[in-house]
Order: sequence, then structure tokens, then C-alpha cells
Amino acid sequence: MPSRVLSTLKPFMQILPEVPKPTRPVTFREKLLWTGLVLTIYFIMCEVTLYPLSPQQPGFERFFFLRLIFASRRGTLAELGIGPIVTAGLIFQLLVGSRILDLDLSDPEDRALFTGGQKLFAFLFALLESSVYAFSGIYGLTSISAKFAIFMQLFAASILIILMDEMIQKGWGLGSGVSLFIAAGVAQQIFWLCFAPYPMDDGYPLGALLAFFSAIAASVRTHSIEPLKNVIVRPHGLPDVVGFLSMIGIFLLISYLEGVRVELPVVYSRYRGLRAKIPFKFLYVSNVPVILTGALSANIMMFAQILWSRYSNTSAIKYIKWFVYYENVNGTNVLRPSLVYYLSPPGNLSDVAADPMRALIYLLLFTMLCVFFAIAWVETSGMDPETQAEQIVRAGLQIPGFRRSERIVAAILRRYIPSLTILSGLAVGLIAAVADMLGAIGTGMGILLLIDILLQYQAIMMQERALEMYPLLR
Repeated sequence: MPSRVLSTLKPFMQILPEVPKPTRPVTFREKLLWTGLVLTIYFIMCEVTLYPLSPQQPGFERFFFLRLIFASRRGTLAELGIGPIVTAGLIFQLLVGSRILDLDLSDPEDRALFTGGQKLFAFLFALLESSVYAFSGIYGLTSISAKFAIFMQLFAASILIILMDEMIQKGWGLGSGVSLFIAAGVAQQIFWLCFAPYPMDDGYPLGALLAFFSAIAASVRTHSIEPLKNVIVRPHGLPDVVGFLSMIGIFLLISYLEGVRVELPVVYSRYRGLRAKIPFKFLYVSNVPVILTGALSANIMMFAQILWSRYSNTSAIKYIKWFVYYENVNGTNVLRPSLVYYLSPPGNLSDVAADPMRALIYLLLFTMLCVFFAIAWVETSGMDPETQAEQIVRAGLQIPGFRRSERIVAAILRRYIPSLTILSGLAVGLIAAVADMLGAIGTGMGILLLIDILLQYQAIMMQERALEMYPLLR
């Protein structure tokens, strides 16, 4: 899609609702206030049930990992979450990185075209996804008026989320709305799965820590360690002690790996050979492969649920059983061996022990997809050796002992970047998959996202404080 196609869409971009940029410098306190307000609105949306659906009792959502990257909440105004923004953003990033969209993002006009096009497509995806959710029968509604009401609520809520993200990115808040909503959703879920008092079928509270303390009290009363054994690994993927300890372990491991890096020595040719180092993180692609793999899994799962809800009671079921198959067990749909079954993680160690082949296939599939997306992202997003070499030379840098040449710098970078790409994709894929199989609270994907976003916010807040203390740095 050449850039002239985007130019023809300018009239549509101009009629979209827009948040104005601040006309004066926004203080750090004001940014905190606006960020807190946006976060509060998001939490309220996560608790408001779509009309005319009935409020669901709080509990454990088995496929929570599907909602992490979209910061969504089932059956609420936040049903779609940031899905339209993320989908539009990833597509445009890949189109520009692969030069299908011929845009120079350093040019203000092209940058505005890119931003406007991304926003327009986010609105279109919001319209499409709202229609799919409302009219596909996923909520079990038959009334046209009820379906239309669901559609209007989802579309309006998605527009509000898009505008809140735009508001923060334009300087009213800190960071971006996408990162803020993801981190808030993961943190909220971790807190809930650690401390939720809601009683479950095994006789213990939903929260892992409350279940552990309840088991200690029961062990003291009965003079038996059997209650403690019951909460070490709980059935049906419920939060347990192993999951809590896995979460802590993953936090520590990712925090350590974030600090591991390869440093490339360079000199500034313009400043009489002033020396510096360019760091390349071991987690070179960060959590992008996990996000893309999760996005693929989420879309496959959403499509599978729609497919099953429409055709499970028809003769077409024999044609879709290889893709998705649920069996009704005591009134509950249980996923059985199929493509979707092997793409969804085992809930915890008991699920792994019950079907080790599923765990192995899931581990291999998830890791291979992460490596594939890591390579694809580096090649299409400007992180490849050639593009990085071009940026280094353009910045007036060169490697000591070598001529200032893009070809030479690219040859040296090829010693590091391809290996870092594969290793980082493999590492984040293995960590996320193993964490899911151990039943880590918040899931491996959620913990990876949360740590990365918290580190970003730490850097942003340090920068904001420095700019407030020393205004001349602006």
C-alpha cells in the first residue's frame, strides 16, 4: 500500500475526534494527575458490565493469557481493550519497516500521515471487532436490539480508550495509554489472584496467599499436612503456591536478563575520537515476540470460540474438530485435543502431569513462534544490522580500527545481532511458556510485559523529574 493511498485518506483522518496538544508545558504533578484519571476510568470500564448482559461472579478466567496484550476484561466495557490500537499499530509498524509504506518518519508531514492512518485504522478495527463480538452470537443473545446495544457500547468504549491513549501520548500524561493499560491489567490480576477471598470448589479462597494461610490454619487444627499439600498444586489451573513462587522467580530472572548486554565500542569522529559504547541488550527484541505470539493465539482462540458457538450443534462439527473441540463435562465445556488445545498453555503442574505431550507440543510451538516473530520483527522494524549500521554512521560514529563505512559496520554488527535476535526470542519464549506450565500468577507473558513497562516508566519518571528540576534541558 503506497503512501499516496494514505494521502487519499486524509479527509477521513481530519473528521476523527482528536485530543488537542497542550499549549503550555505540563508539570510532572499534572501528568501524574491526568495519568491517574485515565487509569481510574479504565478500571471503571473493566467493572461495568455490558447491557443487557448479567454481571458475572468474580472468579478465575482460564484463558486470561489471551487478554493480557489487549488489556481487556470479559463481558465489560473493556471487552476489546486496546485490541484495535495494538492491531493497527503492529500492522503499520510492519508496513513501514518493510518499506511497503514508503514513509520517512523523520519528516513531520509523513509522521503526521503515519499517525493519522494508524488512528483511522484503529477506529476501523474497533468498528469491525465490535460488530464481530455483538452479532456473532458469542454472548448468546438472540434479540437484534440487544445485539445492537452491545455493538454501540463496545464501539463507544473503544473510541474512548483510543482517545485516552492519544491524550497521554500527546503529553498530558506519562508514557502511553497502551503500556499503562497493559501494566494496570496485569498488576490488578496478580493482586486479585494472590489475595482474592472468593471461595472455590476445592474449599479454599481463590487467592494463592489466602489459600496458603487458610491451609496453614487447617493444618494446625487437624494436625495434618494434607491441607498444605492441597494448595501447593491446585486443580483446574487455580492460583497456588507453585504459581506464586514461579512468579517471584520469573520477576528476578527477567530483571537480571534486562541488565545483560553486549557493548560495541565506538568513537565520535567529530569530537577528536571521543570514545563511547553502544549497548545491545541480550533481550534484543524485548517482549515483542511474546506479544506477537500472544496476539496470534488470541485471534485464533477468538475465532475458535465464535466458530464453536455457531457450528457445534450442526453437522459441520466433524469438519472443525481438528481445529477446536470442546466436550461438555458436568455442564462445563472442556477443551479437548485439537489445534487450539495445543496452542493453549497447561494451567499448572497437575495439567502438565496429566498430559505431558500437550505440554511438550505447546512449549515447542510457542518457542518456535517466538523465534520466528523475533527474526521477522528485526528484519521489518529497522533493527537489522544494515539499518543499525546506517544510523550509527549517520550519527557520526565509527568503530575504532575500522573505516567509517556502513558496509564495514554492518559486517561487524552481523556478528552480534542475528545471534542476539534468535537467543532473545528463544529466551523470552521459553520463559513465558515454562512460566505458564508452572501456573505462574499473572502468566509468563504478563510478567514479561509488566517488568518491561515498569522499567520504561522508571526511565520516563526520572527524565520528567530531571526536566522539571533543570528546565534548560527541554
